[in-house]
Amino acid sequence: MINRAHWRFSANLPSRLLAPVILIVLALAALAWHPARSALILVLPLLAIAVWDFFQRRHTLWRNYPLIARVRWIMEDLRPFARAYIVEGDLEGRPFNHDQRALVYARAKGQLDSHPFGTELDVYSDEYEWLAHSMAPNEEAPAEWRVTVGEGRCKQPYSAALLNISAMSFGSLSARAIMALNKGAANGNFYHDTGEGGLSRYHRSHGGDLVWEIGSGYFGCRDGWGKFDPAKFADTAQIDQVKMVEIKLSQGAKPGHGGVLPGPKVTAEIAAARGVTKGEDCISPAAHNAFHTPIELLEWANQLRELSGGKPVGIKLCIGQQHEVMALTKAMLETGLRFDYIVVDGAEGGTGAAPVELSNSVGMPLREGFITMRNALVGTGLRGDMRLAAAGKVHSGAGMAMNFALGADWCNAARAFMFALGCVQSMKCHTDLCPTGVATQDATRQRGLVVPVKAERVARFQRHTLHSLREIVVAMGLDNPWQIRVEHLSERINAAKSNTMDRIYNFLEEGQLLADPESTQYAGAWKAARADSFRCAEG
Repeated sequence: MINRAHWRFSANLPSRLLAPVILIVLALAALAWHPARSALILVLPLLAIAVWDFFQRRHTLWRNYPLIARVRWIMEDLRPFARAYIVEGDLEGRPFNHDQRALVYARAKGQLDSHPFGTELDVYSDEYEWLAHSMAPNEEAPAEWRVTVGEGRCKQPYSAALLNISAMSFGSLSARAIMALNKGAANGNFYHDTGEGGLSRYHRSHGGDLVWEIGSGYFGCRDGWGKFDPAKFADTAQIDQVKMVEIKLSQGAKPGHGGVLPGPKVTAEIAAARGVTKGEDCISPAAHNAFHTPIELLEWANQLRELSGGKPVGIKLCIGQQHEVMALTKAMLETGLRFDYIVVDGAEGGTGAAPVELSNSVGMPLREGFITMRNALVGTGLRGDMRLAAAGKVHSGAGMAMNFALGADWCNAARAFMFALGCVQSMKCHTDLCPTGVATQDATRQRGLVVPVKAERVARFQRHTLHSLREIVVAMGLDNPWQIRVEHLSERINAAKSNTMDRIYNFLEEGQLLADPESTQYAGAWKAARADSFRCAEG
């Protein structure tokens, strides 16, 4: 009686050994036929790989299907490119679809950015939202707007553009990418956020305005134990090129999570920028040690303002627990201290690699998070004391206009500026194998990124995007983007119903949290908030 297991193995043997057998036959044929002996140059290496696969123990598929199984790994590597260029429709790609990327590319290159034959969106699905235009467009609207940050509180207030480069660190991005971004910012007169990885010489290479971001690792202003060093901070913060300071509490891609840059990746240049030891693991903790309560955070921000010589100091965060936002407002009311600005990042943001669970399941999207922060400030009468910026997948004038409708004073973008540099969304940022030289420290891969050319594209993208914002403001019959209100923005609920944003989300009135918190959706969060702790109040 035939053993079934043995029969199945024998029946499967030809397919398992197909590649090695074919290679052996070809090799023998080449030896027998003199003109074909040159084929051995190709056949023998492939045969060696097939034999290696058959005896190695790490990969089951390689062991069972020598050489042929490697096609799977090749296809896996090519999958992002094949999907982007062959499989996906114009509106299907993520995190940015083809049309979104194409818009940035066209504006960065100065090419035609118009779209023929009407929208490709299904205007009766929830993917469609719109801004209300006017029957009397305002062609007299100014050509450009700026917003002053820190006026009345800072010795050195800053006039910011309405679209700036969001936080991206040297180490996450390449040296050439950082230089191109900074030169672009200098050419276009907008700011460049350093990211939490320290202020490197590449950030200073072309004199563009900088916002120095300070994260929990205190890179560039830390002592030997990883604590904040006031003297080191003051030395850098008082550089004229640094226009503002930003305390990073969290970021959209991985809110509440720290990080480790492995020692082998800590080059001499990265070590110098971050103030760490070359070749040793560079740890960015999840939490700050310079403060532990909302009041201490405000006091530290005030100290940074003084150490910087009176420059604006703000915070950046992805909104999580609502009572913590309320705790910040209570601390401001109790101490009289203020931030000069707050940047709200959305959970959809993120340029670097992050644990997939945090990217997919932690943090509020920008719209809900921004409304929460706006309501906390308006509801406590604090909105007029500070500026409020929006970051998180911003790439177009329409997206900016919608953020202004919610109450933003300006917008920051990261990945859109990466596209302007030439990023093709290959999803290789964390592997050091970025094919465009944007997110890699490999000098050979960076070679293709020509700084003067890419810098002009960065400036051009920002300029054309602001022009598109102005066209929307004109079409709406307004004088400036700060006049865009929530009732100008509509969202579809289903195929049969839509409504303006003020009828979908709750927007608090001035001082409502102070006068009658129970009438708001934040009653529980307000009651739980404490100025002296980020934890919930007991009871």
